[in-house]
Order: sequence, then structure tokens, then C-alpha cells
Amino acid sequence: MAEERLQLEPIEGRSLWSDGIRKLKRRKLAVICFWIIMLYVAVACYVQAAQWSGDYWPANWDVSTGEKYESPSWKNFCGTDIFGYSILRKVVYGTKISLKVAFFASIISLLIGIPLGATAGYFGGLVDEIITWVYSTLSSIPYILLILAFALVLKDKTFMGAKLAGATTVYLAIGLTSWVDICRLIRGEVLKHKQKEYVFAARSYGCSNLRIIFVHLLPNFFHIVIISFSLRFMSFIHAEVILSFLGLGEKNSPSWGAMIDSARLDLPKGYWWEMTAATLAILVISLALNIFGDALRDSLDPKLKAKG
Repeated sequence: MAEERLQLEPIEGRSLWSDGIRKLKRRKLAVICFWIIMLYVAVACYVQAAQWSGDYWPANWDVSTGEKYESPSWKNFCGTDIFGYSILRKVVYGTKISLKVAFFASIISLLIGIPLGATAGYFGGLVDEIITWVYSTLSSIPYILLILAFALVLKDKTFMGAKLAGATTVYLAIGLTSWVDICRLIRGEVLKHKQKEYVFAARSYGCSNLRIIFVHLLPNFFHIVIISFSLRFMSFIHAEVILSFLGLGEKNSPSWGAMIDSARLDLPKGYWWEMTAATLAILVISLALNIFGDALRDSLDPKLKAKG
């Protein structure tokens, strides 16, 4: 009697990214927050395009649309300020500034933190001690004071013929002082992965240290970089608001921090709409980023895979 052979169909596996996206799609609140974030991004891109052309709203945000201190109405949905400018236009314009600062500050911090953390973790020894000493020293200084110091030093300085002012000063100050956490995180991951078999195999094939770090090591924990980017984006928006509130941000264009600064004197007089509009804009994007960042972390973290 011939033996019956059991035909087994191969099971198609899922990559970390496809599995993470699948989990993320099942979180309805996270999907809603994602589209809220995309709406803010679309508004920021629209404002930038309007600024380049200068032909349509809201590039002309400083045009009076009513009497001063008009309360919210159908004509001016969020009311007007002391100059009769539309609060809604100022909030929309401020979206571009806040997201621009947060984006470039995040990129700068990652470009500094990832190479330094990977170098420290991979080579160890004196290199590790020097980099660890640098970020330990920076982390011992109160964060907001460090940003303020950098912002004051960079303010009105010239770099390669270009004057550093406004949003440029803010995102440089934030980015140059906010790489410590990602550096420490990447260093720990490299220390954990560099003794694994695939690293030894890459060395045996003659791969350079640079190739091993950025081609073999980094992709194995790049999801951490993505998660860190989404979570830090929110804190950078808050930092921009604080710096603008203190007068170190944009002066010639409205930003959420500058709006709060100008509205704090109007609030005791009963003119609450400018403060409310700027605060709500910050609140909505902060909640969306926080919820989406947490969902992204839970979906991409391999340690939580069993819970998906």
C-alpha cells in the first residue's frame, strides 16, 4: 500500500512593517488621529504654497477683515484681534510655522543622534566614553534652559551668508539640543545587536564598519527611529510654542506661541477667542500625535507582537 504523502501548503509570512500596518489599521482611533495629522500637514503645505505665490489666502493674513476685537461670527469664524485681523487666518498660518519647526528639528536631532549613538555602541572604548560624556553633560542641563541658551546664541547670526532668524533659529536650537535621547536609545540597541551572528557573518564577508552599522544593524531597529520621530514631533511643537511665547521665534508672521503671548493681555478684558483658537489648535494636534505615536509603538514593537 502506497504511503500517502501529506501535502503541506507553504504559509506566507508577514514582515514587521506589514504586520505593524495591519495592527495599526485595526485601531480606529489611531486611524482617525492619522487623518487629523494629515489634515494639519495639508494645511501647512497649502500655506507654504500660498506664501510662495502670494496671490491667495492665507498669504495675506495681515489684511483687516473686520473691526477690532470682533467676537466669533459667520463672517469671522474665530473672531478678530486688536488690528481687525482674522484669528482663523492667523491659526492656519501658524500651523505651517509649528509643523515646519517640528519637522526640521526632528530631522536635525535624528541626523546627530543616530550616527553618534551607533558609533558609540559599535566601537565602544574611548569613542563610547567621549560620546557618553557629551550627552550625559547635555542631559544634566535643564532642557528648556538649554534650548533658550542656543536660541539666544543663534539669534540674528549669519551662517553661509544667510541670516538666522525666526523659525530657522527655533528649529536649529531645538534640533541641536534634542538628540540626546535618540543617541542613548540607538547606542543601547547597537550594543545589544552587535554580538549577533549576522554581524559576525557580515564581518567575515569583509564588510566595512560603516556598511555593517547602516546596512545591517540599523534596519533591525529602524522602527524605533520611526516611533521616536512621531513621539518627539509633539514635544517639538510645544518647544516652538514656548520659544515663540518668549519672543525668540517668528516676529513678522503669526505663530501659535506668538498668538498666545499677544492674547494673554486681552484675556482679562474678556477677549477670549484668540487664546482659545490657538490653544485648541495645539490641543488637537498634540492629542492626535500622542495617540497615534502610542499606537505606532504598540504596532511596531516586536516585544508586543504577541498582543497584536
